[in-house]
Parts: sequence; C-alpha cells; structure tokens
Amino acid sequence: MTRALSHRGPDAEGLVIDGAAGLGHRRLSVLDLSAAASQPMRDSEGRFVLVFNGEIYNFQEIRADLTRMGHVFASSGDTEVVLAALRQWGPAALQRMVGMFAIALWDNLRQTLFLARDRLGKKPLFVAALPGGGLAFASEPRALAAHPEVGRRVNARSLSQYLRLNYVPCNGSLYSGVTSLPPATFAEFSPGGALRTTRYWNLAGQFQDKRSFRSEAEAAEELRALIDDAVRLRLVSDVPLGAFLSGGVDSSTIVASMMKGVGRSSVLTFSSGFLEDSYDESKVAERLATEFGLTHRTQSLDTRTLDLLPAVLAASDEPLADTSTLAMYFLSNFTRQSVTVALSGDGGDECFAGYETYVADKLHALAGRTPAWVRRGLPGVLDRLLPVDHRKVGWPEKLRRFSTALTRDFGRAHASWRDIFGQDELSEVLRRDRRDGDDGDVDEHLYESYFAPHFAEVAGCHPVDQASYVDIKTWLVDDILVKADRTSMAHSLEVRCPLLDHRVVEFAARLPADMKLRGFRKKHLLKVSQESRVPDWVLQRPKQGFNAPVSQWVLGPLRQLCGDTLHSEHMDAWFERGAVARLREDHERRVRDNGLKLFGLLTLGLFLRGTT
Repeated sequence: MTRALSHRGPDAEGLVIDGAAGLGHRRLSVLDLSAAASQPMRDSEGRFVLVFNGEIYNFQEIRADLTRMGHVFASSGDTEVVLAALRQWGPAALQRMVGMFAIALWDNLRQTLFLARDRLGKKPLFVAALPGGGLAFASEPRALAAHPEVGRRVNARSLSQYLRLNYVPCNGSLYSGVTSLPPATFAEFSPGGALRTTRYWNLAGQFQDKRSFRSEAEAAEELRALIDDAVRLRLVSDVPLGAFLSGGVDSSTIVASMMKGVGRSSVLTFSSGFLEDSYDESKVAERLATEFGLTHRTQSLDTRTLDLLPAVLAASDEPLADTSTLAMYFLSNFTRQSVTVALSGDGGDECFAGYETYVADKLHALAGRTPAWVRRGLPGVLDRLLPVDHRKVGWPEKLRRFSTALTRDFGRAHASWRDIFGQDELSEVLRRDRRDGDDGDVDEHLYESYFAPHFAEVAGCHPVDQASYVDIKTWLVDDILVKADRTSMAHSLEVRCPLLDHRVVEFAARLPADMKLRGFRKKHLLKVSQESRVPDWVLQRPKQGFNAPVSQWVLGPLRQLCGDTLHSEHMDAWFERGAVARLREDHERRVRDNGLKLFGLLTLGLFLRGTT
C-alpha cells in the first residue's frame, strides 16, 4: 500500500506495526531534511505514532507556544510540532493550524486511531471499512486497492455521478467500499467500532456573518495584508521554491506578493501553454514576467504530448476529465525540474466570484421576469440557430447552457453549469442492466444528493454567496484541488495555495456580495487590492481559464485512442455501444459539441481498462 504512493514521497519510506495498527509513510522532504523528521514518528513516551501529509505553515508559532509549555523538540520541521500539538490539545489543536494536511495518529494506550483533514480539503484522505471490523486509510484510492480486503471493484453509483460531472464527488469513490473523509473533519476509530466523524470548521457560518467596512479602500488594504501574510508563511522551505504564473489575476496576485516578500530576483515562475491560439496563455505570462522583471520559464505543449494521455490519466488514479489536467501534469513536471515547491493561485475564482457562472447567476435572476413561455421555448430556438464551434467554449455554447437553465430554479440553474451528461442522456448511454449496480442504484437525483445539502446550509444568503459556497464545497474540493494534488504529486512537486489560507477564505465569505461581483465585474475587491501592484491590463483582461481543446482533439490526435477505448469490451460492459457511437457521430458532423462527454468517456474507459 505504501509503495503504491512512492510518487508522493520519493525521498524515504517508513513503516510501523504497533499492536492493532499498521502505519506507513512516503516522504517528500521539504522541511528539516534530516532523519530526525522521518515518519512514522513516535512521541518520547512511545504512546502515540503519527503519519502526516502536508505542511503546517505556522508551525514555528505553534512550536514556540509548546516550548513555553515545556515541550522539547529534536527536529526543526513541522511533523514533530503536529505530534506535540495533538498530545497537548487533542482535536482542538486543529483550530491552531494554518496549512494543508491529512493526519493519522494512533494512540496505543486507548487503542484509537485519530484522522483529520484540512479545512478546504487540499490534502486527500480516503478510508475503507474492512470486513473484519478494521479500517484502512490512504492518500489515494490506489493504495487502498492494494489492500486484499478492498480490491478494485467498480462502484456503479459513483460511476453515474462521474458521468454527470466528469469528476467523482468526495462522498464516494469509483472503488467500491472506498470513501473520502470530508474536508474540515476529524474522525476517531477503534478496532471493531464505527468511524465517528466531527466537523471542526463551519464556513457556512462565515457567509452568514457579514462584515461592514468604513470604505472599500479599508477592505482592500485588509485583504492585501492577509494575502501577504498567507504568502509569507508559504515561503518557508528548505528546498527550492517557485510559482505558477498564467497572467491571470490570481497567479499575478500571488507572484506580486512574493516579490514584496523576498524581492523579484528570488522569484522563479513557470507557465505552460498549448499551441492552439485560443487556448495559449503563455505569451500573456511571459509579458507579465517581463514587466515584473522575473526569471520566467515557459513550455509549449503540442499534440505529441497526447501520446502520454494514458499515463497522465493513470496519475490521477480515479478518472478526472477536467480539460486542464493534461496541462497541469506537464506544467508540474516542467516546474519540478527546477524546484520542489510551487505557489499557485487556486481558490481565487471560488472565493471572490471569478467564474462566468456567477454573472450567469445574476442574469438568471433578471431573466426570471420574462414570460414562462419565452423561457421554455428559447432553448429549442437557439439550438436550431446557433452554430456548433469546437474551439474554446464560446458564446454560442454558453448561450445554449444559459437558456436551458432559465427553466430551473436558482440552485438547479447554478448546478447545471457542471452538467456533462444530463439524467436523460445518462439513461440512454448506460446499459439497462448496469442501472442497478451491486453498490446501489445509479444516482438519479444528483442535485438532491450532492448540491442541495450545501445550498441548504446557506439558504438565507445572497445568491452570489450561495453559489460561491456550493462551488467551494463541490467543484473546488472534488475537481480543482484533486487535479492540483494528483498532477503535482505525480512528479513529487508540492503545491501551496495562499488564496486558500482559511483566513483569506473566511474574509472573502464575510464580504458583502457586491464587493465580489460589482455589477458584472468579477473579483472586484481582489482587483482593487492589487491596483498598486499588478498592471491594469491584467486586472481588466477577461478570464481565459487553463483549459484544453478536447473537442478538437477527439476529432484529430485522439481519434484513434477514442475509437479503440470507447468501443472496447471494458466499455461495452457498462455502456450501450450504439449510444456511444451516436455521440461520436453527432460530434463529427457538428450536430452537437460532445467533446466533454467523449473526453469523459475516454478517461473513464482508460480507468476501466486498468481495473480488469
């Protein structure tokens, strides 16, 4: 199990068997490179054994508090601090930690396992109940699949959810019997008992507790200072460190703060771009790096990189059909050749209303005043009139989606932007005998099971805040952060996200909605906070995104792989071959843009091939 995770920690391996518990660890050395910081780590009395993945950025402050209380430390890193903090304060120690983490602590006196995951879910933690009454846990499902009592049987319910979203929700896994410990949660387990979970951080309460400011300038100044402190903490490293730079607002904000903290000469930045013009942002990043006076390195991806697509998808373990996965994989590989740690701008869109979907949400409310017969008839009219364009998602496809959402209430309309296969389409493509799998029925009520509970937690909030909260609890944790974690750790690169410092996230949650979406200006306050640091052309530039031209690829360089995979025996066991063939035919004839559907099926097909 441990060696299945060797890519996450190439520097050392540690194993401890302690009575009823076995703990394993693979180490990526970032802080205190000596053997004194090796894991699993025992306390001085031999009662506790810890394995820990991640970084506690304020560990020096916590260490100073513990030292004043009499604790003595043999290492200079954060692992021993985590162990001492949990001994001293128990689960309350989690409230003191600023960082990303998955923690497992075995108490051989009480015969109890303690598990914990960071507030936003930056570090993964999967669990599986074992038939004999035990519990297995790991950073990736592949490690659990190596356990003889878990295996690689496919979960039908999670497979249907994946088809709807092109990612697997964290409340399940494509591996039967495997689930994920939710973010901001700790759990306790004793052999033969049940896993008892407790949520220790409630972001919904922050959205409900709005702040007022004397002026916009005051709010911007406080935000800028928070970001600077979040970046400062994430610059602590005993190995080389750099940053991703796309030329967008989020990564530019992080890099500008790094320059303020350590000087431009110490900041090394990286970008990656596709040769297809409408998808390539590398030239923008190069222009910004030049204006900033940075040492910047760029790589360009062409269709030859697609030959490695099976290897890229295998690195994700479970299928993930986010179209930027390929670019992130190669960017991480490229960056790792120079540094071991990279700072990223992930989280800015969800926290500060940066997606076009938030504008669509506002327009949805306005369009709700039009007659119902107009809203019902508009999708059919637009479907006949608008062209099918296989380039980057443009206004025709956005208009199609928006018109379809007009017939739905706000929550369902917002969630529909994540739809890949609608429920009716899913029924057509999935084999009838697979709609009732061994692990429960296909999820025919995805909105109710996945989105609605999060909407309910912020039901009285502004619609922009509701959408932001739901995206943080779903899209961010289950897609964006999974992509960042898997693609970076495939190359043993640690990625740190200052905008997901929980203090920044809480500040954003408590902002009045119009400070995030001012009119139709996205990320309003974040942009205001950076006006003295980031060029105006960056702040005013439309959001591009880090996507890939999959609609073109499935017609060209991926055509053969699609044909071989989508019409294989592994797919025939789950899908109606004729329905899959119609998806390809409609895409090729430009009747529909089925690029995301086909890429999702291709990704799933490669996964299914590996499970048999």
